[in-house]
Amino acid sequence: MEQLLEYTVRHPWLVAATALALVMVIAYELRARAHAFAAVSPQEAIRLMNQHALVLDIRTAEQFGAGHVGGARHLASAEILNAGETLKKYLEKPIVVYDESGSLGASAARQLAAQGFKKAVNLRGGLAAWRAENLPVTKDTK
Repeated sequence: MEQLLEYTVRHPWLVAATALALVMVIAYELRARAHAFAAVSPQEAIRLMNQHALVLDIRTAEQFGAGHVGGARHLASAEILNAGETLKKYLEKPIVVYDESGSLGASAARQLAAQGFKKAVNLRGGLAAWRAENLPVTKDTK
């Protein structure tokens, strides 16, 4: 203990830098965990779909036409900013948003939450994770 005190007195800048790095790591981890609630696995998405969740595909129209989750509704990612008006009847209902990899879906879910959608979540890993679990995709034109 005495050596630690001596080290702290002799190297205050190193101790301060270490403490700052520790605080930054903790803040990053807490922030990452706070946003983790907004992502669900493909199996959890199926459970939500069974509870009549709205499923939004934010990929391009061509990608949507090539194959999507059954029952999904296409919504261009640019339209997410106006979703509060077009999807207002879903404010209290679960909404699952996905793209190809899950990265844009997370951003879209945060946008929806900011607009007042209480249960907007992202499909973790996007359609790629859905396919990796051998879950069906459809090409209907709904």
